[in-house]
Amino acid sequence: MRNSYLLAILSGLLMALAWPTYGIPLLAFIGFVPLLLAEKHIRESDRKRRGAKVFLSSYIAFLIWNSITTWWIWYSTPFGMFFAILVNSLLMALVFQLYHFVARRLPSKIHLIFLPVIWMAFEKFHLNWDFSWPWLNLGNVFSEYTTWIQWYEFTGTFGGALWIWIINIGVFKTIIHYKETKTRSVLTKGIARNVLMIAIPIILSLFLLNNYEESTEKVEVTLLQPNIDPYTEKYGIPNVQMAQQLIELAKQNVTNNTDYVFAPETALPRDLSIDDFDESQEKHMLQQFVKKYPKLQFVTGASFFRLYPQKEKPTPTANETPRGDWYDIYNAAVQIGKSPSTPKYIKSKLVVGVENFPFKNILKPLLGDIMIDLGGIVASRATQKERSVFNSNNGNFAAAPIICYESIYGEFVTDYVKNGANFLAIITNDAWWSDTQGHQQHLSYARLRAIETRKSVVRSANTGISAFINEKGEVEKSLAYNVKGAISGAATINSKETFYVKYGDYIARLSVLIAGITLLFAIAKKKG
Repeated sequence: MRNSYLLAILSGLLMALAWPTYGIPLLAFIGFVPLLLAEKHIRESDRKRRGAKVFLSSYIAFLIWNSITTWWIWYSTPFGMFFAILVNSLLMALVFQLYHFVARRLPSKIHLIFLPVIWMAFEKFHLNWDFSWPWLNLGNVFSEYTTWIQWYEFTGTFGGALWIWIINIGVFKTIIHYKETKTRSVLTKGIARNVLMIAIPIILSLFLLNNYEESTEKVEVTLLQPNIDPYTEKYGIPNVQMAQQLIELAKQNVTNNTDYVFAPETALPRDLSIDDFDESQEKHMLQQFVKKYPKLQFVTGASFFRLYPQKEKPTPTANETPRGDWYDIYNAAVQIGKSPSTPKYIKSKLVVGVENFPFKNILKPLLGDIMIDLGGIVASRATQKERSVFNSNNGNFAAAPIICYESIYGEFVTDYVKNGANFLAIITNDAWWSDTQGHQQHLSYARLRAIETRKSVVRSANTGISAFINEKGEVEKSLAYNVKGAISGAATINSKETFYVKYGDYIARLSVLIAGITLLFAIAKKKG
């Protein structure tokens, strides 16, 4: 059993060392092999409680992987870090336990197909439920090696997950066959086959990269990076003062050719009435600045609220005040132009335990108010059903106002494109995680969205890293973390829809179907 635990530890370390932005993604191709060997050894042994031993081994592996890659959550919410790491490791271990269950009942030709499809079914589920935390979805591991994955425009990140599982299973089978035959040719052929399976997608990607032509039409953009500490400064600054700081940053870079200025998430940090914003001093100041330039639109993040003076709960997301009436709060993006009305978009993928309280009626009596305070109110945020698009003055450009955490959801981002967006604009505040891998990985994942949609990405971050990313997922220009400033540049405009935009996570949906059928078949079959 000691060897099984050592193998599990090795798997956890390999997956952690594969992860961006510091890792070597090649390690992900063998990261699960030690765990698969441990599971096979336990399953074929005559020991009791084999299921419990497989569960413990896999939990050790996944706990190491989760801990090393996402420990930085501590900076925003210590409870949230422990919850995310412990629960996500548990979910992964339960998925692996399902594989063990099926492997005990069905032959290897079937259970080794079941493993990747049940894993991808889990990842798809993890994108959509109340405790969504897809940070470690396998396809994300290549975010720093975009030359390898240009075919994500056809598959999305689930293509990367499938690739990883194919190689891991191939290496695992090679090792098993070699141990059974002790024949060097088996090992040589197996290694060659798996190397080829790694090389072919990379060669295809390089071919796509070298033959891809970006659009020639461009939008002129300025990105603001105020660099204000959200823990000690940001939420104590009046909105009028913050608006003036944004203007001071922008006017040093904006010209008559500038189409958009983007300021970060909640750059207007003090809660404003969403119904009265058009008459606010903050909007008036920003609009007066915009009117000096013929083409300019100013997009910024803002915190809003709406009060409901009634005793009955008015919306599913409403929070109750001590007086017994209700309010909604919104993490929003607004576009300020020359028009008296203000287009708005409400952030709709919320950070678990920070912006929403999953299963609130059940958990709040047990846990109390454990959420981090993002600006004076500890409460769940409201969302909107559809993705909005912010159009330019001439109607040629359409920005997808993606707010922070939303940028790690591939199929979610495609909805902006389907609604007309021809470039992606991410506004975010990554200072919650301090100068750790958190903000670096967040930027890195934005590169995946560029490839999937073949849209340029402009990214305004409060503390960094603000950046321009082209349609190939390459970072062309950036402003470092913890630097106050602004950067200007041109982003290409592309109105075409990729295969992935049209069909989304079809690999995952097919995986759900195959996994469900296989699991039912395994349940119906007696244990071998």
